[in-house]
Amino acid sequence: MRPKTFSAVILFILLATLAGFSQQTDVLRYSAFGAFSYLSTPSLNLTQRGFDGDFGVNIRSWLTIGGDFSYNGGHSSLVPNDLSNSAKASLAPILPLLPPGFVLAVPYNSSTYTYEAGPQFNYRHFSKVTLFARPALGALHANFTAKPGQCGQPELGCVPILTEIVTGLVGSSLSKSDTVVFYGFGGGATWEVTPHFGLRIAADMVHYNFFSNLPDGGRNSVRVVVGTKFSFGKNIMQK
Repeated sequence: MRPKTFSAVILFILLATLAGFSQQTDVLRYSAFGAFSYLSTPSLNLTQRGFDGDFGVNIRSWLTIGGDFSYNGGHSSLVPNDLSNSAKASLAPILPLLPPGFVLAVPYNSSTYTYEAGPQFNYRHFSKVTLFARPALGALHANFTAKPGQCGQPELGCVPILTEIVTGLVGSSLSKSDTVVFYGFGGGATWEVTPHFGLRIAADMVHYNFFSNLPDGGRNSVRVVVGTKFSFGKNIMQK
């Protein structure tokens, strides 16, 4: 996570915590959340942006069961250091044919979908702030589309060479998709503006291994979401 993003998360939590010190008395049964999503995968120099939504049921004041969906899209470039040993070996016959000064970097577009369900553990000691933590476990679906024609080096014969390289790695369609399991943890804070409306910021760190025959091992990603929460239903704090 970038330092500015991390600082914003900490500042939000601190300011929200100062908003109230008495325990919450209104906890409605259901909540729905919609947010801007920022997904960072530093090992691929990949930043993706999109949206996140979740729905939860408050079983107890301290326990919520729910589901989460997010979409994020972005672009970066794939370089040899990002590849597995087997993928690098497949490039060995081609590398000596590259022109002097050729930079082997393949631009690509990426889209990522996540599907998650499970518990969230809440701390409601403050009247206007809910702090929470949760395990992160679900499925991640990723789409990868190479763009070898965008290399910017036509004088070196870049387009045909990159196209040949990418075709050897991912096939003639120049694209791949994969669905894998991810796991990790997350947490955040909600400023309970009213019993029915709140502002939330949360972060999740997850690990997964997609396109197992292409990248050099598993990846860690950090997702930060900022948005609004709407609550409705019965107040479960009332007997």
